[in-house]
Amino acid sequence: MEIGVILPTSTPDPEQPILGDVRASARFAEELGLDSIWSTDHLIATAPMLDSTVTLATAAAVTDRIGIGYNVLLLALRPVAWAAKQISTLQTLSGNRLVVGVGTGNPAHGDIGWRAAGTSFEGRGRRTDEALRVLPGLVTGQPTTLADGLEVTLAPGSSMPPILVGGNSTRARRRAATYADGWITIQSDPEQLAKDIAELQEFAAERERAPLSVTVLAVGLSSDVGEAAAQVSAYAAQGVSRVVTLPTDADWRRGYEFAAKVRAAL
Repeated sequence: MEIGVILPTSTPDPEQPILGDVRASARFAEELGLDSIWSTDHLIATAPMLDSTVTLATAAAVTDRIGIGYNVLLLALRPVAWAAKQISTLQTLSGNRLVVGVGTGNPAHGDIGWRAAGTSFEGRGRRTDEALRVLPGLVTGQPTTLADGLEVTLAPGSSMPPILVGGNSTRARRRAATYADGWITIQSDPEQLAKDIAELQEFAAERERAPLSVTVLAVGLSSDVGEAAAQVSAYAAQGVSRVVTLPTDADWRRGYEFAAKVRAAL
């Protein structure tokens, strides 16, 4: 079981923005022996939020071992070739430590960010599917035909990082089984999680693919280390390979230390 943490770049609560020192938090997570650090992504959200690619580039520059990841990148918010260029560059400069979580956007944030980017909130699922279809070729520097028929080759290419699709819907799990290496979910109900994982792996089997990895963004973990470790162990028993925790207040160091204690207790 891998344990990761969200970098202090935003918060779901607009009244308590968690905007910490990205360099210090990335180094601290690595020093604690945690497995990965992650950045959220949005142009305009319900709370302050730093740019995900710049955040991950900064985190990669001050660390050597720890994995870095998008949780989750809104591919449909960007021209896919531009996103692929940034992904490829991050993969190269980080020494192949990148994981790319991809989502379609939480409706709670509204559509203003999409309008500001010159694209529509509607149809984002279709555009995400198309972006995922061409992303591997673009990232690895292969001639790739885009949706409008234009053939492009991005150079230099890089190795392809793992792709994880985020979302709690059946559509997201079907998208993961079609295009990705794994699935990311926010789920605290063990019974529902088991059903969702079974559906995910059924979709993968239908496509003659190996079982996908499962990452859980863990909300509702106990504040007791032993109880939290038991919760994480229960996730592992269901087939979860990675749990990511997030800081709940401005004291991200305490949150990271707690995650490290849970990891040690497993």
